[in-house]
Amino acid sequence: MSDSHSSSSDSASLAATDQNVGRSRRIGNGDQTLTTDIPRHWHDIFWLGVFLFHLTGLALALAVLGLNRFKKSDRFNFDRYTTNTTGTVGNSHGLTEDYWPMYGLGGAVGTVLGWAWLLLLGFQANHMMKFSVHILTTYLAVVSVLCFWSDHFFWGVTFAIGAALQFLYVISVIDRLPFTMLVLRKAVKMVWSLPEVLRISYAFMLVMLLWMALWSFGAAGVVASNINISGRWWLLVVLSLSLFWTGAVLCNTVHVIVSGMVFLALIHGGQEAASLPPNSLMKSLRYSVTKSFGSICYGSLFTAAIRTLRWEIRGLRSKIGKNECLLCCVDFLFNLVETLVRFFNKYAYVQIAVHGKSFNHSARDAWELFQSTGVEAIVAYDCSGAVLLMVTLLGGLITGTCSGVWTRIKWDDDRVTMVGSTAMLMGMALVGLAMVAVESAVTSIYICYAEDPLLIHRWDAEFFNQLSEALHQRLQHRSSRAREVLTQNRLNAGIQGLDCKEVRRIEIKSVGICIYSGTAEWQKSVEWIPKWPDLIDYLG
Repeated sequence: MSDSHSSSSDSASLAATDQNVGRSRRIGNGDQTLTTDIPRHWHDIFWLGVFLFHLTGLALALAVLGLNRFKKSDRFNFDRYTTNTTGTVGNSHGLTEDYWPMYGLGGAVGTVLGWAWLLLLGFQANHMMKFSVHILTTYLAVVSVLCFWSDHFFWGVTFAIGAALQFLYVISVIDRLPFTMLVLRKAVKMVWSLPEVLRISYAFMLVMLLWMALWSFGAAGVVASNINISGRWWLLVVLSLSLFWTGAVLCNTVHVIVSGMVFLALIHGGQEAASLPPNSLMKSLRYSVTKSFGSICYGSLFTAAIRTLRWEIRGLRSKIGKNECLLCCVDFLFNLVETLVRFFNKYAYVQIAVHGKSFNHSARDAWELFQSTGVEAIVAYDCSGAVLLMVTLLGGLITGTCSGVWTRIKWDDDRVTMVGSTAMLMGMALVGLAMVAVESAVTSIYICYAEDPLLIHRWDAEFFNQLSEALHQRLQHRSSRAREVLTQNRLNAGIQGLDCKEVRRIEIKSVGICIYSGTAEWQKSVEWIPKWPDLIDYLG
């Protein structure tokens, strides 16, 4: 048994080393290829048009909704359409300017939190991340109690469920946090070595604030309107979805810009910004807001939702155990989400920045790159995106709490939850714009490690060794899990005649699972088995 384990460990280590060498040889002249100004073309123009049309139409609607009750009640005589059949109105009090300052407070708090968080990460990244992970559950629970205390039962239940899900997720990934914190520290180090990246994040936060000034003007008009409660909530949901898409577009635009800068810095050995080619930032900015903007708008519609769903399903699946009925249902959802991830993932933005491809092409190429090199093993193990999302959620909750408390001091009805929930979304968008710079550095590091590991080695040799060791451990873990599956089930449909006791090495590759058995340099029996999504998931 010890000989088998030793040979498995040695072969996994050898395979990881061979992968690094092979990728370095494959890239070869990576410095020359990646720094050349490749011709770029417009992509996903349809979605660019949809986003601009949506933005223009919404701006007009927001202006009308806000002006309707700005300094004058029912300026455009909309009340004749909002009167109920009983002759009463849903809300007969308030003007736009009564609620607009509360949204202004939310914007100010969100901006301060985003700037402060980005600055503090440069000094105490590890402590700040740990604080966010552990405090979010407590904060959600406290907000839930406050909602129950103020007789907002629905919101109390919502935040209680959120606190429970957050707690279960942290418990399910607690063993992954040390590696995640390592990657985040290195990403913060990279971001702080490029002052232009920080300035880009701050600039886009100001752009977002300008749009939020108009958005909150319209939202305040909705809260103050005479529409019944359900009508006002539906309008706020539509406005919130629009703000979510707009915020995601701005975040992913920053993602593309920062990815281009980080990739360029790694090509130049991870040196200071002064050593980079001139006008690098302006070129990256120009590409992201012109020829690549359609791809950004397209990806922003789906990527965040799919990624969040994938995290939750992965965390749930790891805690199910052997409940076959529940496992079958979760497997179905997982396979569906995994299929979507191949075409909608955040690593596409690095490919867009570096190679100027369309979004779906970029997402597919990034995923195939990870699968073919085995780097997908540590990408799946990393939780940096989830940790940064927790920071964003915490910032949004603090923002919503500040605006909600001020509203509660003046009024005591549904307007508190209306203002508080929408202000929370504003805070999330602003803090997310600050955090996306770090997330972009993480994605760029993984793409660079998959394409040419020597880029990471030249930048930080110690970090390269830590990544390689983590990759070796994950591949070894997957091999041991595959051996367990083979031993228990023997997979009769695919490997009839193969003695599971003779299995010496198992490799997970993009085309399937390669099983080597026998003692003569693994030449006795080689079986190729088609890729089973459930087995790949079971391997972790």
